[in-house]
Amino acid sequence: MQNFKSTFDTVDTRLTNWMADNGVTLLRISVGIIFLWFGALKFFPNLSPAEGLATRTIEALSFGIVTPEISLPVLATWEVVIGLGLLSGKFMRTTLLLLFLQMMGTVTPLFIFPDEAFTAFPVGLTLEGQYIIKNMVLISAGIVIGATVRGGNMVADPEIVVQSKTRQQELKLNKNPQ
Repeated sequence: MQNFKSTFDTVDTRLTNWMADNGVTLLRISVGIIFLWFGALKFFPNLSPAEGLATRTIEALSFGIVTPEISLPVLATWEVVIGLGLLSGKFMRTTLLLLFLQMMGTVTPLFIFPDEAFTAFPVGLTLEGQYIIKNMVLISAGIVIGATVRGGNMVADPEIVVQSKTRQQELKLNKNPQ
């Protein structure tokens, strides 16, 4: 039994370290693919299931100034730029700013077109509503990716995490002596 536990701990540690070393990069690439793909679809009429709701939302938010003929290619380009930024890992602060601004726009249909987002407010979601709500995952992914733009990364070793938190607390105390 001790041999099994030792083998399990070894395998678990290696897998956890691999996930910590590669998780943020894989997350960045997968979210980049989503934005690139969904953005590219919007360049081709009627391929994106979000096309109608997105253009109506932009038109409503702009008080009718920005028409679908303008908003759809702009939105498509915006999403493709986010996708390319995430895939390349370049200009991450700008890319994440664009991502968060775009995400703010994607939640507005919940408020301005609730009949299109809900079958039974506030729990029953239409397909469009589900599409919007799943963006919480993209927002969370952006936050995780954003936490690494200064060169940080995930750490799988709990002892290192405890040491880091202790060090951060010490630095705070030294910065703000009482």
